[in-house]
Amino acid sequence: MNEQRRQVLEMLAEGKVTADEAERLIEALQRQQPEAPPGRSSRTKARPKYLRVVMDAADGTGGDGASRMNVRIPLQLLRAGVRLTALLPPVAITKVNAELDKAGVPIDLAELKPQHLDDLIEHLDDVIIDLDDPGSRMQVYCE
Repeated sequence: MNEQRRQVLEMLAEGKVTADEAERLIEALQRQQPEAPPGRSSRTKARPKYLRVVMDAADGTGGDGASRMNVRIPLQLLRAGVRLTALLPPVAITKVNAELDKAGVPIDLAELKPQHLDDLIEHLDDVIIDLDDPGSRMQVYCE
């Protein structure tokens, strides 16, 4: 760990800065560091903060002929939702699972754990999803 990062963490431990301020300081320090020379592995990727869903589609309704959807979801919201499932009573989980199954989403909320979400985020780099319409394109990725 470099000296500047250690100092930021010490300031956080002493209460001189908040966690958000410490995070911003560390990110600024990472941006200042030069890239690793060729042949050496670079730093690990920064932890993503958002799930982004972007869709471009040909639109047959006239106008400019195209539709665009751009959704940015904070991953903290997803993580909080996963943690909240632990607070649901078993009867509610059973009912929600049944409704999800009826809608074609066979997910068992009782089996959903925070580490599963972290694993998904780690492996979700840049996924292109093919739609039935060849004129449409959807991207789902973390940033």
